[in-house]
Amino acid sequence: MVETRTPRLATNSGPGRLLIAVYLLFAIAATSRAGLQIATKLDEAPVAYLLSAVAALIYIVAAVGLARAGHAGRRVALACCSVELVGVLGVGVLSLVDPELFPDETVWSQFGSGYGYVPLVLPALGLLWLWHTRPRPT
Repeated sequence: MVETRTPRLATNSGPGRLLIAVYLLFAIAATSRAGLQIATKLDEAPVAYLLSAVAALIYIVAAVGLARAGHAGRRVALACCSVELVGVLGVGVLSLVDPELFPDETVWSQFGSGYGYVPLVLPALGLLWLWHTRPRPT
């Protein structure tokens, strides 16, 4: 007998809709900020501005993955949330230990303090939601 696995909830239902909306909001904010900084003053802090652009891209792809809600979407969202969490923790620590590495803030500097620490909480919520909605054997 073949075991089938069905999700309890789709990633794009219930609280997942709010999570997707927050990801989209942060995608817009990070894209706008990074785009302006890259266009006007890239030479001042290229690493910081390019990291913000990477964060924006991750937010966009994570939102799409969560919104698609299928197996592939879940895998994409899982990868994005994981990379995002590692990024915000890594950049957060580096920005505190050696502030000269980031002469200007990134989305993830000081664990996202410039954005109310939402960049730190968002990937954790994303991973928790993916775990909560994971497929279960039936």
